[in-house]
Amino acid sequence: MKIVKNPGLKEWELLTRRPSKSAAELDKMVDAVFENIRKKGDKALFDYTSEFDGVALKLLKIDSSVLKDASRLVPAKLKKAMAVAVQNITRFHLSQKEKIQKIETMPGVICWRESRAIERVGIYIPGGTAPLFSTVLMLAIPAKLAGCREIMLCTPPDKNGKINPAILYAANLVGVTAVFSIGGIQAIGALTFGTESVPAVSKIVGPGNQYVTAAKQRAQNWGVAIDMPAGPSEVLIIADKKADAEFVAADLLSQAEHGADSQVILVSTSEKIIADVQVELKKQLKKLPRKNIASQALKNSLAILLETDAACIGFSNLYAPEHLILATENATELAKKVINAGSVFIGRYACESAGDYASGTNHTLPTNGYARNYSGVSLDSYVRKITFQKISKKGIREIGPAIEEMAEAEQLFAHKNAVTVRLKKLKK
Repeated sequence: MKIVKNPGLKEWELLTRRPSKSAAELDKMVDAVFENIRKKGDKALFDYTSEFDGVALKLLKIDSSVLKDASRLVPAKLKKAMAVAVQNITRFHLSQKEKIQKIETMPGVICWRESRAIERVGIYIPGGTAPLFSTVLMLAIPAKLAGCREIMLCTPPDKNGKINPAILYAANLVGVTAVFSIGGIQAIGALTFGTESVPAVSKIVGPGNQYVTAAKQRAQNWGVAIDMPAGPSEVLIIADKKADAEFVAADLLSQAEHGADSQVILVSTSEKIIADVQVELKKQLKKLPRKNIASQALKNSLAILLETDAACIGFSNLYAPEHLILATENATELAKKVINAGSVFIGRYACESAGDYASGTNHTLPTNGYARNYSGVSLDSYVRKITFQKISKKGIREIGPAIEEMAEAEQLFAHKNAVTVRLKKLKK
């Protein structure tokens, strides 16, 4: 990690920049893949899977019997651990269901709002070097609770053309409708346009690399909604002088091992804790099976020394991290000052891994500074909010004159007349 001591405010913006590819380069590639899928359908998907994943597939959709059979390939201990996660994720997301509240804004005028599930959604599960079955739980459980009728899952196959049994087991466990062996830009394109094998969806959710993120953002131009731009993973840790360097290093590495394009940031008022964490990083890194990946991520990462807690939280709010860990004695108080973050972990025992797997909160979160204006996946990600109003005779008499006056002022006389004809009829 590069160490930066007491940077001035002018340097902060530069320090918050993530490593990224040219947007123009990404968009050009996405447009080319999308156009090919739009014209050639399944053939384009087979071709891209061969080109990008090195696999010649015969079928894109995983047979339901394969999904069920995956159960025998998953260890009992892992099934038990998944059950704990499913219970907690379900409990937390179930609490997000809104009760209908009917409000009488004035006598005879009643307004309310109801949620309606998006009927068909697509969930993207990254492949690459780790079988992210936990993301299946995070995306499919709230979709099911929201009432989505169809959940289409896309994930890239491995070099043997297979999908990890844990992913298939998780998909079957939480009620995914269909699973497809497609990854990357081509998966997003398939869900956007639909092909002979893959149905088009109304919304795409799920994390991915910069290519997937660019594809999701492009999909919006074709009328498909997305949850958020969720790219390479990141964490920012604010640690004081009493923080446990071993814990802090472990948390930094837990994100660094996601991918070479991940970024981890340590912010502290203690020069000693920064130095101690550097020592711990080297010690723990040696023991990691994914040390080469984590090492690459650390090259893009920073340890920043600042003078006050206020400066630390100020920098964090500017960076807007996907994950924010408050490893300080005053963590609870500091949490009240958080403005921009995807998910916050309070205190030395609140490791980010808890949120990634089983605490109950969702781990699909905005990255790359998008926590300034996006939320993580929740029940709301899978519903639309529809407003209703019911107006009685008394209600139109009460509210009518105000509507007529406003409509006339805007010179929209047909709007005014829609009220006037009703009021005249009531007078008769």
